[in-house]
Amino acid sequence: MGTLRDIVLYVHLIGFALLLGGAAAQYFSGKIRINQAMLAGVVIQLVTGLILAAPWGLDPGEKFNPAAVVTKLVVAVLIAIMVIVPRNRAVVNRGHFLGIVGLILVNAGVAVFWL
Repeated sequence: MGTLRDIVLYVHLIGFALLLGGAAAQYFSGKIRINQAMLAGVVIQLVTGLILAAPWGLDPGEKFNPAAVVTKLVVAVLIAIMVIVPRNRAVVNRGHFLGIVGLILVNAGVAVFWL
């Protein structure tokens, strides 16, 4: 069971890389829009995040933190909405785009420092 969880976590990290890398590529290209990497990354993050939220037979010393999981879920849903809604626009507002990047970094911070 631990190996399967590690594989799902690995795929989750690939989704994070697609999401943040796609955002960085668009930002530095000068044309701020939602690209396919960001869209794929957000879908991968949501699906694998929900799978990872299930208590996978926790070790005896490990605690399940529902507040952190709910916080990550809320932030992930916000990111998904902010990526999916303007995906077909030729240009996305700079503030909206930087909000997406900020939430991506907040979500990663919750995972690293709270979970």
